[in-house]
Amino acid sequence: MSAKKKILVVDDDPDVIDQLLLTLAAQGYEVTSASGQGEAEELLMSFRPDLAIVDLMMEEMDSGFILCHHIKKIYPETPVILLTAVTATTGITFDTQGAEARTWVKADKVLDKPVRPEQLRVEVCRLLQETDAASVAEGHGHHA
Repeated sequence: MSAKKKILVVDDDPDVIDQLLLTLAAQGYEVTSASGQGEAEELLMSFRPDLAIVDLMMEEMDSGFILCHHIKKIYPETPVILLTAVTATTGITFDTQGAEARTWVKADKVLDKPVRPEQLRVEVCRLLQETDAASVAEGHGHHA
């Protein structure tokens, strides 16, 4: 059995952190949380996550973007999921599919809040390149 994968969750909403902790811990991940960009940057000096889940708007409107850049600079291979309520509040959607978007959005996946636990599980497994029953059932399993 391999060591537990470590996931960093950063959000200024304690309810969101609690929900993500429950969902991810139930999947067998080791979860560390921070309540903002500053706290997360401090944590990252001594902690290397296998995956990070970051809220877009924390101390500042763009805290999540800045933190994504920071994570990718020190741990380029660590996948980052960016959580955003921007769609719900503004109706604007953005994703990381276009080449131009990828130059300024340093996240591997952008998910709208509120995130469904099942959706989160599938994305985390995909980004950590793990196969589970859900992804295999959907036909996304690895090809021989």
